[in-house]
Amino acid sequence: MIKISDKVKAIAPSMTLAISARANELKAAGERVINFGVGEPDFDTPAHIVQAAKDALDKGYTKYVAASGLPKLKKAVVRKLKNENNLEYDPSQIIISNGAKHSIFNAVFATVNEGDEVLIPKPYWLTYPEIVKACGGVPVYVMAKYRHGYKVTASQIENMITPKTKMLIFNSPCNPTGAVYTEEEIRKIADVCERYDLTVISDEIYEKLIYGGETHFSIAGCSPKMKEQTIVINGVSKSYAMTGWRLGYLAAPEHVAKAIASFQSHSTSNVNTMTQYAVIDALEGDKKPMEDMVATFGRRRAFMLEKLEKMKEYGFDYVKPDGAFYAMLLCDNLYGKSYDGHRIKGSADVAEMLLDYKKVALTPGVVFGDDDFIRLSYALDEKDIEEGLNRIIEFAEGCE
Repeated sequence: MIKISDKVKAIAPSMTLAISARANELKAAGERVINFGVGEPDFDTPAHIVQAAKDALDKGYTKYVAASGLPKLKKAVVRKLKNENNLEYDPSQIIISNGAKHSIFNAVFATVNEGDEVLIPKPYWLTYPEIVKACGGVPVYVMAKYRHGYKVTASQIENMITPKTKMLIFNSPCNPTGAVYTEEEIRKIADVCERYDLTVISDEIYEKLIYGGETHFSIAGCSPKMKEQTIVINGVSKSYAMTGWRLGYLAAPEHVAKAIASFQSHSTSNVNTMTQYAVIDALEGDKKPMEDMVATFGRRRAFMLEKLEKMKEYGFDYVKPDGAFYAMLLCDNLYGKSYDGHRIKGSADVAEMLLDYKKVALTPGVVFGDDDFIRLSYALDEKDIEEGLNRIIEFAEGCE
């Protein structure tokens, strides 16, 4: 019998995939499922981007290109980082990969050695610790406090640093909490990272999805030294409604980018060529469709927050999100109660019972490292948001 490697066995299976599969089964059986678990925009990719991919096919752009990315696309990324983030890079410092997740894996694989500790603010995107473990690192969690808007402080990070600490994975705007760090908060964190020479992976995939007057600031922009310690991660999945196209990119110090390019040339090689041409058009073409999408998310966010505020009457609470398209709903008021004879012990029970009894799909906070919450996406229309939240209230009223 073929034996599975210890590294792969250490990776936790995805609870979100299990919930999604169950929700799809119910839909296939004719049930009306309200899905708050969605981690992608519910918009089609803009027509001009789709057309760019078609044009690339018609022109015969179907061959291999450089493993680290099409030179023309790298130049477009360089222009984007300069114009939108005030960060200057050369094309040789840009790596085009199969989604931001792939970029993060490449960055960790290229820089973390066996036993290195990697600081991860908690709640975290569930893939971060699994990537760290797969690459031989040790995840160390820094708990972001509910009363602080789910943002870790510089002093919290400093208190967790040991001689084995190699890296900080930093995510703003944040999945799952929607937290957006201010420039002042980021600069304080950068000061700690500079003093302790920490490598920073800055996941900025949600940078364009910000509301309420907040703005995005990259930690790489804090100083020339911080830029040399930072690997910036971004992509087109969230901001351009291109989740299925699978293209992300990173910007890094040249020696790091060179190492990642070498690794990628022996693993996945280049991202599919037509997608790369489409992304050039995404980065440099008409932005109006995506601005309209962000405006729609902003209205949905306001609508959801209004409803969540009213849910406080039923013992719920929430953390106001300023970015991405998620909100965290505190549900620990249900723990210890029962529904239809089944005792509720944590967020996984809440998620499972809501799906089974109320046909509401959502993500339990336990997968993000905080069992007191469930994550709600507002990448669905207002009618579904209202109906789904009403079903959650009905569930709470039925608990004893």
